[in-house]
Amino acid sequence: MKPVKFFAFAASLAVAACSQPADEASETAQVVNVYSARHYSSDAAIYAAFTEETGIEVNLVSANGDQLIERVRADGERSPADVIITVDAARLHRAEEAGLFAQTDFSDLTDTVPANLIDPEGYWVSFAKRSRVIAWSNTRVQPGEITSYEDLADPQWQGRICVRGSGNAYNQSLLASLVAHLGEESAEAWAQAIVDNMAREPQGGDRTQINGIAAGECDVAITNHYYYAMMVNSDDPAAQAAAAQVTLFFPNQDTTGAHINVSGAGIAVNAPHPDNARALIDYFFSDTAQRAFAEMTNEIPVRTDVSWDNPTLAAMLPFNEDNLNVSELGDHNETAQRIVDQVGWQ
Repeated sequence: MKPVKFFAFAASLAVAACSQPADEASETAQVVNVYSARHYSSDAAIYAAFTEETGIEVNLVSANGDQLIERVRADGERSPADVIITVDAARLHRAEEAGLFAQTDFSDLTDTVPANLIDPEGYWVSFAKRSRVIAWSNTRVQPGEITSYEDLADPQWQGRICVRGSGNAYNQSLLASLVAHLGEESAEAWAQAIVDNMAREPQGGDRTQINGIAAGECDVAITNHYYYAMMVNSDDPAAQAAAAQVTLFFPNQDTTGAHINVSGAGIAVNAPHPDNARALIDYFFSDTAQRAFAEMTNEIPVRTDVSWDNPTLAAMLPFNEDNLNVSELGDHNETAQRIVDQVGWQ
């Protein structure tokens, strides 16, 4: 299925979603109530394709990750949520800690999904991956000068690094992975060095950091891989031009592998339609859905046996991935937050 057809599906879903709010769904209708922190066109297309194939209507409630968690938590047993979806392992961990997920047997997915992408206790499962990587100037940084995340702590990068604020979940999870691999003391020393090496105060999103390299404000940046892909694939000549001045690098290829984070989903603990919820989660691993993640959002599918068409993403693959169970990113998130506060990473 090509992206143009996905977009047609997305348009049809928008009408359906507006016509039947989640909290007004009929108890007898075939529905699934989805509470999602994702805002991507791929998801709308997937929901519409799922409805077309199964007859189960998707009622969508959208909010950012923390608001979504608080809404479901506050609703308690009255919550109509069937499926809870969010990005970043730390937010999945937060939802788990808040008691929002039902424990589910995802063992039947292990032939499809790597074990490190499934919560060990069965509260959630990852359906798409993103890697937090390093970008550098094509002209001011030479290949080989950086091979690892740890290299960014070197004083040679003083005044040369762009990175977004510490409140960003992706930075927290990267730091949490370093806590897991290096220990808290070494991770704190790394974070302090990043602060010392910043070219400017943290600002903007990941694309802001890439634009900072292109503008000469810094030489190196930390970003998620798909933001770079979005710029390369953009219809905006300025975005394409900025990306053309940057090299994207997947670090730690000879050690731990490049950091992996995820989008994930779990069945809500009070789900009124648990069977439909599981059907939708299973559909996220279908050829249709995995292809949509790759083609429409530049995310890395968790399945390696699915064909898709995105030359920009394909050029990045394969690479050695960190096989740390992503649940550990949530386990160490509190430590990561404490570290960024201590080192003054704003």
